Amino acid sequence: MLFNKPFNVLCQFTTDDDRVTLKNFIDIKDVYAAGRLDYDSEGLLLLTDDGQLQHRISDPKYKQPKTYWVQVEGVISEDALKQLRKGVELKDGKTRPARAQKIDEPENLWPRNPPIRERKNIPTSWLQLSITEGKNRQVRRMTAAVGFPTLRLIRYKIGRWSLDDIDSGQHKVINTSSS
Repeated sequence: MLFNKPFNVLCQFTTDDDRVTLKNFIDIKDVYAAGRLDYDSEGLLLLTDDGQLQHRISDPKYKQPKTYWVQVEGVISEDALKQLRKGVELKDGKTRPARAQKIDEPENLWPRNPPIRERKNIPTSWLQLSITEGKNRQVRRMTAAVGFPTLRLIRYKIGRWSLDDIDSGQHKVINTSSS
């Protein structure tokens, strides 16, 4: 199942507090998230009842590419993009090289609730970033390390699966052998 996770939704079905979880959106039993997506991030989450598929998607040794749309504070520079493409030094080690390019704001983007903070005198820009590992809050830490803090983070793609035609908070059931 492909799910377009809204902002501020936990990637689990239960919680000890009153935060919104996957249970608020998905009424299919015995499916589990293949990988995680932070509470304050949006976008594609793959859920499955196939343990082997879950392992292939979430285990970094399989280097499944994950593509993100990232809105950053400031106008992203070519130098910053080059740094991302080479790999960025973080506290827990250097990242693998990423595919990074500046893009226009994605078409048909749903509004975020609540909206990102906007500052009158500071522009924002969008980039598309593809990585093959999944360190904790990696994309946010990478953009911050090159001087462009992340304001909005949307996972657009996992391997061959994408958010295309899935609205925020909606899901699509797929057959993995034919998709």
